Amino acid sequence: MKRILSLLVTALALSLSLFAQETPTRDDYARRYNNLIARVGASGVGVETLLDKWAADYPDDLSQLLARFSFWFTKAQTTSVIQLPQDRYLGREPLLPMTDSLGRKNNFFEDTEYDDESFGMALEALDRAISLNPERLDLRLLRADALTSYEKGSPDMALASLKALADENYRQHPAWTHETLEKVDDDVFKALLQDYCFVFFRLGTDSSAEAFRALSEHMLTYCKDDPLFLNNLGSYWFVTKKDYKKALKYYDKVLKKNPGDNTAIRNCVLLARTKKDVKLEKKYLAMMAQYGESETDRASASARLEALNLKK
Repeated sequence: MKRILSLLVTALALSLSLFAQETPTRDDYARRYNNLIARVGASGVGVETLLDKWAADYPDDLSQLLARFSFWFTKAQTTSVIQLPQDRYLGREPLLPMTDSLGRKNNFFEDTEYDDESFGMALEALDRAISLNPERLDLRLLRADALTSYEKGSPDMALASLKALADENYRQHPAWTHETLEKVDDDVFKALLQDYCFVFFRLGTDSSAEAFRALSEHMLTYCKDDPLFLNNLGSYWFVTKKDYKKALKYYDKVLKKNPGDNTAIRNCVLLARTKKDVKLEKKYLAMMAQYGESETDRASASARLEALNLKK
């Protein structure tokens, strides 16, 4: 009897030992990872060790590669507070608005610097994920986001990445998928690229303004006379270059095709007021009074137009 019990205990011990040595599943690793980063953060203690084990068992697992990207991207960042004599920095408002004793601006802004080696490791993981999942548009956009953040006010690599993405879309017509979008048709793709145009414009540097122009022009090579990107070029010449004649050329091109385009009409009204050109303002106010997006817009434009006409 004792011998039988001894054999049962031994068999149970061996069984438990074998069970303990079983390779965790992909879901097991993902669960452990999520539990760990909830406690220590994306680049905290123990995360890299877990990622190395995960990669050893599942080197091409998408979740593992994205977790590795997150680890290195977060690890690469160093955040500080800087003082600058301006209202905005890279499109952001100051953390703490300040003026010196002479009334000059001396605002505090948050700034992020990146370690080149760690950022390179992040891109390496993401590029591997993209190579294994070339149809995942969200991964391509994640790469553009990372580059934009890394380059700050000079988004040259981000611009090149997005132009190449546009080339691939319109020349090869891939069947894109996206983690959070049901489908990616032409309108969705254009809207996503327009978001980056806006990001570049909002950064507010000379280099980012040129990226805004270049991406808009590149999209127009595939989407001829598209109002989104024509309006962008109008805004580039209006806001960045102060060349009102060129700006109007682009806005008017939009309005010739669609007289009710509110973006173009609004910008033309602003441009006319900037120039103090009452005749030009009246022209576009009349369009706003007819095509304004809301009753309030139309009524406001009509009232302004009537007031200007009374000043004759």
